[in-house]
Amino acid sequence: MHAWFVFLHVLAVFTFFISHGVSYSVSFALQKERELERIKTLLELSGNSYRGIYLSLYALLGFGIIAGFTGKWWGEGWIWTSIVLLIVMIALMGIFGGGSYGLARKLAGLPYAIKGKHMPAEPPAPRAELDAVLAKANPMRLAMIGYGGLAIIAWLMMFKPF
Repeated sequence: MHAWFVFLHVLAVFTFFISHGVSYSVSFALQKERELERIKTLLELSGNSYRGIYLSLYALLGFGIIAGFTGKWWGEGWIWTSIVLLIVMIALMGIFGGGSYGLARKLAGLPYAIKGKHMPAEPPAPRAELDAVLAKANPMRLAMIGYGGLAIIAWLMMFKPF
């Protein structure tokens, strides 16, 4: 049964990558885009992927926790390090990504969220404000946090060094 839980965990990770790939691509596209309607479309496209991101994140956590029990790994350091690293990555992505792109949604005149609370669209802000927020966003930093952190977690899971 353990192999099935590991399989479902890995499948949820793949689903997370597919869902999150939309936001990853959008973040780089927004660095170059200056037409408001296209910016809004890109932000909506990214927003539409959130459900898949969160559902797959819950699934990968759930199946990972179950696999931790069935594999009797909770006494090993690598699994705890992986969990702490994932939590740190989620926090950093929220700070650096959610803050910038949430504000961009608001300034573009789209519905947005503040600390998880959904807010209705407001009239678009002056264009210079939106451009400043998009210019300040750093998709490469987000990619380094996400890819680097997941590479370390994959290494920990594969090699179980401690």
